[in-house]
Amino acid sequence: MAIKASEFVWHSGRLVPWEDAKIHVMSHVVNYGSSVFEGIRCYHTAKGPAIFRLRDHTLRLLQSCKIYRIDVDYSLDELVQATVDLVAANKVAPCYIRPIVLRGYGQVGVNPFNSPTEVYIANYEWGKYLGSPDSDDGVDVCVSSWNRLAPNTMPTMAKAGANYMNSQLIKMEAILNGYAEGIALDVAGYVSEGSGENVFVVHKDRIFTPPLGNSVLPGITRNSVLHLAHELGIPVVEQIIPREMLYICDELFFSGTAAEITPIRSVDKIIVGRGIAGPITKAVRKEFYSIVNGVTEDRFGWMTMVPVQVKQPVTV
Repeated sequence: MAIKASEFVWHSGRLVPWEDAKIHVMSHVVNYGSSVFEGIRCYHTAKGPAIFRLRDHTLRLLQSCKIYRIDVDYSLDELVQATVDLVAANKVAPCYIRPIVLRGYGQVGVNPFNSPTEVYIANYEWGKYLGSPDSDDGVDVCVSSWNRLAPNTMPTMAKAGANYMNSQLIKMEAILNGYAEGIALDVAGYVSEGSGENVFVVHKDRIFTPPLGNSVLPGITRNSVLHLAHELGIPVVEQIIPREMLYICDELFFSGTAAEITPIRSVDKIIVGRGIAGPITKAVRKEFYSIVNGVTEDRFGWMTMVPVQVKQPVTV
């Protein structure tokens, strides 16, 4: 999906025109992939724009920086406020928000310490990532031939740009073979995650999901699903999941900021359950969308309101 430019990008403390948010080709990030980032959604509600779990996303951004020894001159509160200010200035909601912390133009070489840290936040219109909105049909996926990162190689608990080279291989292979997405296994052959989504398996009225030790990103939407399932009285088990469980489970779905809650119709051309979103997937999805769209009370304190009237995207 093409990016639709907004008016401003937040860059290290100030709003700059979208077209001026540039880096040098010899920046450390271009040569060595030294960046961490987040993906955050802002929804349109009856009370105005609301950003989903902004503090949690921003905290994970700073934790990714800590893992990679990237010093950031801005606090959690300052980055949260910067994000709110940017969405207000651009007057675009619903939208996707992309904070990026990167090593900029300084010295050449693997050693990153002498390259300056730059912080950008952008937001822009963006719709559904996988499947059709509110569709029960689900998407067709495959098990990728590419494994997720091995322990003690690249830290998978950091949302780092370099990790997504692995994601690109998973995604490209899936698309070229006619699938919407791929599910990667870890190096031991157990279910890990999609190219940019966490995976949930429903079997015998329980939800199963891989633990973080299976090279899984600690997804913010993943955590939201755990909360919602608990509230709905659905047992959730974090445990190692063998590949074949994907074929015999009753329901299967992705979670993620981009994917939101997306049912999976088939894996490797084997139909999951009845081939449509099952009752547990639909129950979790309904609760999720009710909160983010402002239909029901924000009982978890997940939504950060943006104090501005925004321009609505034109629908044709």
